[in-house]
Amino acid sequence: MKKLPLAIETFAEIRENNYLYIDKTEQILRMVQSAKANFLSRPGRFGKSLLLDTMQQLFEGNQALFEGLYIVNKWDWLTKYPVIKLDFSSGSVSNREELDRRMHQLLANNQQRLGLEFVPCEDSINYFEQLIRETHHHYQQKVVVLLDEYDRNILDNLNTPKSANGILSGLKGLYSVLKAQDAHIHFIFMTGITKSTKVKLFSGINQLVDISLDQRFSDICGFTQVELETQMAEHLSGVDWQQLRDWYGGYQFLGTEIFNPYAVMLFAAKDKQYRSYWFETGRPSFLLRLLQRHRYFLPDFEQLEVSDDILDSFDVEHINPVTLMFQKGYLALDKVYTDELGEQSYKLKIPNRDVRSALGNQLIAGYASIEEESKTLRQNLYRALSNGDLPALKHELIYIFDLIPWRSYKLQIIEEFKGFYTSVAYAFFSNINATVIPESTRNRVQIDMTVMLGDYIYVMEFKRDERKEFTPFEPNPALVQLKEKAYGEKYRHSGKTVFYVGLIFNSHERRLVQMDWEPLEPSPSLS
Repeated sequence: MKKLPLAIETFAEIRENNYLYIDKTEQILRMVQSAKANFLSRPGRFGKSLLLDTMQQLFEGNQALFEGLYIVNKWDWLTKYPVIKLDFSSGSVSNREELDRRMHQLLANNQQRLGLEFVPCEDSINYFEQLIRETHHHYQQKVVVLLDEYDRNILDNLNTPKSANGILSGLKGLYSVLKAQDAHIHFIFMTGITKSTKVKLFSGINQLVDISLDQRFSDICGFTQVELETQMAEHLSGVDWQQLRDWYGGYQFLGTEIFNPYAVMLFAAKDKQYRSYWFETGRPSFLLRLLQRHRYFLPDFEQLEVSDDILDSFDVEHINPVTLMFQKGYLALDKVYTDELGEQSYKLKIPNRDVRSALGNQLIAGYASIEEESKTLRQNLYRALSNGDLPALKHELIYIFDLIPWRSYKLQIIEEFKGFYTSVAYAFFSNINATVIPESTRNRVQIDMTVMLGDYIYVMEFKRDERKEFTPFEPNPALVQLKEKAYGEKYRHSGKTVFYVGLIFNSHERRLVQMDWEPLEPSPSLS
């Protein structure tokens, strides 16, 4: 059985040391033959760095590493190309000056590896031009340029837009070299997480083709089920494929379904234990702050429909949370369709339980400032919901909202964020693998949310009370609304027990102050 290449992104090390390699050379060949300059956006830990390293070995003509792979008898091994590779995935910079030093060092590393002797320009942009020309002249062969994680230094500085913009400006100057030196370049390939706006950053590159949502290359990173069944079968023997898909699949880039490769390998390496491995790739502190700043209504994650411009746009000073979540892998494509305007639209989803669980924990911490008791609270909620125990559910929800410190309410500016209470409830419900279906009014004053778990369906309405001195309503207006609108009728013949649940939160007491429920009465029998 081949070893799993955890944390190994060097193609030669994998091929020379009996590590597992999922063959992506057919897709690589297709891309190389399709366009001179390509760009690929994928979430972190999806294999972008290994992809670039594989391409470097391919262009440098290291045929022995490709024996047994698709491409070995389809590539011209007699023609070798010098490769300039700029890898921004490591190291950290916080301003333009540090970026310039980092770029200069990367260029110097390439000059040394390529065996070129010339005195480099002090300015990194001129140095890059010089390196491309000298490489072409020395090897009498046009140059291949590979850029890995082009946006890493931008993403690392999103908390300080001034620094991020300075870094973006420096990178734009660097990439503009590629247009000026086009006559010396054979092929360009760039990877990143965001599409940092091809217009802003890549305007200097001629005809850069974005293959991020191109069906021909949908599986160039990540694993398909066919690949797992045929090339990773020994590691996954006896696995329940539907369960594996529910936990680690769910991605698609206008093609076949893709599994998160890093999560699947960790799953296999850790005795096939189903657990969340997502945030072993890093925690989304900036994303959480962005959601809070936008007062983002969390249940909207279950019903997002967006256009091309939302998926593609990325402006350092005006970041759309949905754009960032999609490009970083917290959201994935669910359905693609043509809307009534004749434009292509996309329905998004949280891809799998791995991401949902990890993200849910962070949302609970970020929105409610609850961390230490989170697991116990989620376990208690699960028991209450899965057993139809409404008194226990009421007790847990009251306790959860009483736990939220007042500083969290102040942080959310609760008077301006009418969806706060529902967002907290959603963060908990979605993190116990319940099915959550939100339906909300435009002003967020009354919000409906259906929660399904086991043999029970809970049709809920969240209502906010503005009175300074709360006295219980009789009857509960949220419950009355649910019954009058007959929101639960669609579930009458589901074969499950259906409850109407009315929840009232008081803005001054900042807590759940009233919760009442009634079962949906069965249909009267016909005589």
